[in-house]
Amino acid sequence: MADSLTATAPSGAAPLRRGASSSAVLILIAIGLFIVVGGPWVFDTYLQNILIKAFFFAIAAITVDILWGYAGFLTFGQAAFFGIGAYSAGLVFTHWGFSTATIFMAIVAAIVAGALVAALVGWLSFYRGASPFFATLISLVLPIVLTQVLLSGGTWTGSSSGLTGYETFDLSIEAWYWISGGLLVLAGALGWIFVRSDAGQVLCAIRDNESRCTYLGINTSLVKIFLLITMAVWASIAGFGYGAFSGVVAPELTGFALGTELIIWVALGGRGTLWGPLAGAVLINVATAYLSASMPFAWQLILGATFIVVIILFPQGLIPLALKPLGLALSAAIKPKLQERPTTAATATPDTFAIRMKEVTKRFGSLQVLKGINLQAKAGELVGLIGPNGAGKTTMMRCMSDGEARTSGTVELCGNDIKRSPPETCVHYGLGRKFQNANIFETLTVAQSLRIAGTQLERPSLFKRDHTLRLPAYALHVVEMTALGAKLDTVARDLSHGEQQALELAMVLALEPRIVLLDEPTAGLTKTERTQIGEVLSSLAHKYQLCCLLVEHDLDFVEQIATRIAVLHQGAIVMEGSFSEVVNSPLVKTIYSGSAHTPSEAQ
Repeated sequence: MADSLTATAPSGAAPLRRGASSSAVLILIAIGLFIVVGGPWVFDTYLQNILIKAFFFAIAAITVDILWGYAGFLTFGQAAFFGIGAYSAGLVFTHWGFSTATIFMAIVAAIVAGALVAALVGWLSFYRGASPFFATLISLVLPIVLTQVLLSGGTWTGSSSGLTGYETFDLSIEAWYWISGGLLVLAGALGWIFVRSDAGQVLCAIRDNESRCTYLGINTSLVKIFLLITMAVWASIAGFGYGAFSGVVAPELTGFALGTELIIWVALGGRGTLWGPLAGAVLINVATAYLSASMPFAWQLILGATFIVVIILFPQGLIPLALKPLGLALSAAIKPKLQERPTTAATATPDTFAIRMKEVTKRFGSLQVLKGINLQAKAGELVGLIGPNGAGKTTMMRCMSDGEARTSGTVELCGNDIKRSPPETCVHYGLGRKFQNANIFETLTVAQSLRIAGTQLERPSLFKRDHTLRLPAYALHVVEMTALGAKLDTVARDLSHGEQQALELAMVLALEPRIVLLDEPTAGLTKTERTQIGEVLSSLAHKYQLCCLLVEHDLDFVEQIATRIAVLHQGAIVMEGSFSEVVNSPLVKTIYSGSAHTPSEAQ
């Protein structure tokens, strides 16, 4: 089920298209205000009661959408946090009575308990190397475990019967309607501001390509843990409101069934849109209240069939589909102004060792891929790493950029021993890595991708978008030379292969690295594009004193730009020297002859 639900990633929140009808926007806002403000004068008591509960559930649905639709974390666990909030009200008011002090106690209990449980779940789910499936599995187990705890609580938790009849707020149905509606408006507004902000786009980047985020210096585990804690607190607050209003709490409020319903409401409404899940939760709850009594089995069948159809045919959900005729389809549309950013990284000198590898080995079981690698490179050098396929070139670069990748030996980046540090720490030591295949964020625009690349240098705002994109001179040079500057509002997956390669290089350079690892940067490029990339790489080493390590099979390209060549064969560096020394070496000719290629033929 998890695989089918995560098959299609939404494009994320984005501003309205320029051609959107302003009158349609005003109409939708007016309808929303009418429902929240004018509902008590129009709806009967029964419908108000249903809507109050639906509003609290909709807040929980919003948290699921931010976690799943934006951050890519499919979670069933928000039901548990909703139940924690509800039981905070039920337990405190039942066992300690109802007073100003106990109200405060119950609210604090809901927030603190939700946050602590979320922190534990986040720590278990997002440790380094954990798969998204494992995190989803933990979120599935959480409501089941919490439900069993409540069932085992005897009279203190009410067991299977729950807690009823406790004293709570003596408010009219109209007051509760405005409180729940106002809380939903607040949650929706804050969520909408956040997901449209620069910080919100980081969530979309993690959803699209978490590996690339780590190589941009973003601690994705920490981001997801903090996000989970925040969403858990909001779900707990919504649950507290539900428990305080209804005067009844039961284990079903923490259960797997509610967690599944939240996912269904989000999927039907339109995940990654925020307003879709909000509307979906409210509408489905209202429809369920009216139809489940008259057709209990048929209604569940209809809802389940609709869910399957929407997942298969309309993965973006029903609300975005309904908004298209009004001209309100969502798309990325902001094109910022480019500006050069003064580099903040320390200037390296030609005598500074940027990379030092000492006796680095890598084993896969009994297979030894790297055998005692010793390599040094200084600032301003562009070292070409060549060798036949299977020599261990990419593995060697992986050992430079990830402390866990090597079996033994030491790696120093700009004087820092990386030890067993993750890639995001290596990035903070001055490393930037470009992969062989363009490693980008497919659903984000060029501008969004470049802004996220500079996250460790410019902390993104939680509440707004910066309309100026600041890049260091060398990254700006790549953008301008490859004409990406004219495509800042283009979604990355719509770029040509060469433009995607250029975008990834510009993203790496936006980090202001002192060391740049490039794995076959010219693969699949035209002759003109190769020339452009060659000019850029030469300027990085000679003009900006960056240390570049280049893995490349095109030796004509290497000859034009490399200051030194290192030859890797069968996991060992067998020779270092100038291009002419290496190409004319009998040893290198023998190596390539054994690979059915001479150096000049290795393209």
